[in-house]
Amino acid sequence: MAKKQTKRAEGLLAKIDKTKTYSVEEAVNLLGDLKSAKFDETVEVALNLNVDPRHADQMIRGSVVLPNGTGKDVRVAVFAKDIKADEARAAGADLVGSDDLIEQIQSGVINFDMVISTPDMMGVLGKVARVLGPKGLMPNPKTGTVTMDVTTAVKNAKNGQVNFRVDKKGNIHAGIGKVSFDKQKIKENLIAFVETINKAKPAAAKGKYITNAAVSLTMSPSVKLNTLELMDIK
Repeated sequence: MAKKQTKRAEGLLAKIDKTKTYSVEEAVNLLGDLKSAKFDETVEVALNLNVDPRHADQMIRGSVVLPNGTGKDVRVAVFAKDIKADEARAAGADLVGSDDLIEQIQSGVINFDMVISTPDMMGVLGKVARVLGPKGLMPNPKTGTVTMDVTTAVKNAKNGQVNFRVDKKGNIHAGIGKVSFDKQKIKENLIAFVETINKAKPAAAKGKYITNAAVSLTMSPSVKLNTLELMDIK
C-alpha cells in the first residue's frame, strides 16, 4: 500500500513545475489533472500573510460568501428565541434552540458545521465556548454569525459562506469548492476569496502583504500561485 501511495504522489508531483509560480488561470486548469481520489476532493487555498496576529490591529478574521458555494451541505445551528427562532427555522436552519442545544453540546453531540447566534444568546453560549472555540465554531460578529438578522446569516451559511482567521504564523486556509466544479466557478470562488483577504489588509501591515500562496486538492500536492497577481485582485 505504501508503494502504491508513493507512486501516486510521485505521479502527481511530476505534473507540477516546482520552480514555477502559476497564474490563477493556469493553476485552476492544472487542478483537474491532479484528481486522484475516489471522492469529490475539496479545492483548498492557503495564504501566508505578512502580518503579526499578536497585535490586535493585525488580526485578520472575517467571512466571504463564495459566488458558487462550497459544494458542501452545511448544517447550521442557531441560538435564538421567540420570533428570531421562528425566522431562523423559516430561513432553513437545521437546529434552532437555546438551553436545549447547550445541553446537547455539553453531552458531546455536535451535529452542525456552523453556529449563528443573536447577541442576547452569547451569554448562554459562553457555557460551551471551550468546546466550540477550538473547533472554530464559536460565533463572532466579524464573521456575521452574531447578528439579529438571522435570516441573512442562515442563507449566507447555506449558500457558501467561508469563515477565515489568520493563525499565529500568518497563515489562512480555506476550502473554496470541489474539483467537480466547472473551472470558471473555481476561478471565481478563488478570486472572491482573495479579494476579501486583500480588503482586510490592516493599515499596520507593511511591505509585501501576501508572501506565499498555493492551491491544492484534498489529496494532491500544492500548486504555488503568483502572489503579485493575487495582490492585484481588488
